[in-house]
Amino acid sequence: MLTATEIQKILETNLLNCRAIVEGEDGVHFTAQIICEQFSGLNSLKRQQMVYGFLNTYIQQGDIHALSMKTWTPSEWEKQHG
Repeated sequence: MLTATEIQKILETNLLNCRAIVEGEDGVHFTAQIICEQFSGLNSLKRQQMVYGFLNTYIQQGDIHALSMKTWTPSEWEKQHG
């Protein structure tokens, strides 16, 4: 089973200049807000596919049962969260 911190490290290691805010209370259901310049020019589906590409093995193994995510470029994050 993965922790929210471990998922955060996986994302921040694999996505360049990425900041991930991952939360999960029960150890298998997680929420993530992922801020990454690599998302520029990509629609939300492509962004999510990119993220799932790094987490798919853990999902298949059952370490992550559910992941709800929001993806942002740094400028989108700044506009939304000031």
